[in-house]
Amino acid sequence: MRNLRLADGTLMPQIGLGTWELRGDACKSAVKNAINLGYTHIDTAWLYQNQREIGQAIVESDINRSNLFITSKIWRTELSYNQVLTQCDEILSQLQMDYVDLLLIHWPSDENIPLSETIEAFNYIQSQGKAISIGVSNFSNDLIDQAKTISKTPINVNQVPYHIRHQTPNLLNHCQESNVVVTAYCPLGRTQILKEPLLTKIAKRHNKSTAKVALLWLIQKNMIVIPKASSTEHLKDNLDLFGWELSEDEVKQLDNIS
Repeated sequence: MRNLRLADGTLMPQIGLGTWELRGDACKSAVKNAINLGYTHIDTAWLYQNQREIGQAIVESDINRSNLFITSKIWRTELSYNQVLTQCDEILSQLQMDYVDLLLIHWPSDENIPLSETIEAFNYIQSQGKAISIGVSNFSNDLIDQAKTISKTPINVNQVPYHIRHQTPNLLNHCQESNVVVTAYCPLGRTQILKEPLLTKIAKRHNKSTAKVALLWLIQKNMIVIPKASSTEHLKDNLDLFGWELSEDEVKQLDNIS
């Protein structure tokens, strides 16, 4: 598994399992299956209502916690200082863990909580060892700059929707120039992009699935990808992203698709 080095020096696996909309036994089974196949990066959030199942799946898997990279997120209505601390403790309790590897602000506040107050809480959580690294999700360029200015420690990641039909190159470039790694969520466009003719053409050329091509396009842009999958077939498919590559021309064609 290839890693990207975050601004604070932490190594983050470039491929992770997205768990949005995975619930109950289906979620638990998918996580256990993913770990058995070699996944080490699991992405979740307080909002997803699946952290208990993820925590239990990890407990029941034959893997050392230190070999995993777990991302979770604080919801946008809970971003005052004390709310952040409380929700972080809920997350750790649900996951049955002492810490997460990456804690994100899930969305900017919709209740006019000052970003400085939220970041202060995140910095405190980090100082207590409850989060190794911190970052944000769904942040604009301006908000990224504000967060970086406020925080005492690096803002390592901005998690945003990104796929061939939803491209925000200005945001990607700004983040990467600011040493903020971009994680692409919904990297397969909720499967809506997989029959795209250009994607199909390139996939046939490489004898790969369209999903692999869509994900590798993001990987070659030095992004993290967290596709959701539950079947063994799709979990395996999403791991097969190394040892081959798209040509520069193919990347440019996909860049210009939208």
